[in-house]
Amino acid sequence: MADTQYYEGLGRRKESSARVRLHTGGTGNVATVNDKPLAEYFSRKVDQQQINKPFRVTGTEGRFDITVKVDGGGVTGQAGAVKLGIARALLKADPDYRKVLRQYGLLTRDARAKERKKPGLKRARKAPQYTKR
Repeated sequence: MADTQYYEGLGRRKESSARVRLHTGGTGNVATVNDKPLAEYFSRKVDQQQINKPFRVTGTEGRFDITVKVDGGGVTGQAGAVKLGIARALLKADPDYRKVLRQYGLLTRDARAKERKKPGLKRARKAPQYTKR
C-alpha cells in the first residue's frame, strides 16, 4: 500500500485526535485503526456506524482502504474524531461532496468538551446540599 495515493484528514473530538488516510485503488474493505481491525478497535456497533456515516451519505462505501491513527480521550470521542477525519479526507478526494457532508453535519467539529469544576461546588454544576439549620 506504500505506493498508492491517499487523502489525509485530521479529526478531533473532546480530547481525541485522529489522523485518517483514505488509500485509493484498494480493495475497499481494509480498515485499520492503530494497526487493529476496525471492528476489533471499535467493538460497539454505534461507534462503527458513526465512523461509516461519511461513506454512506456520499455513496463511497468500498472505494477506499482506510488507515487511522487515533489517540487521547475515550472510545466514543475517538469515534467522533475518526468520523470528522474521514469526512475531511473525502472532501480532499472530491470537493463535490462538500454539500452533502455539510447537509449531514459531518464537516462541523463538535466543540463540546468537559466543563471545568468551579470553586465551592462538588463538580462543574453540582452544589453541596443546602441545609437550613
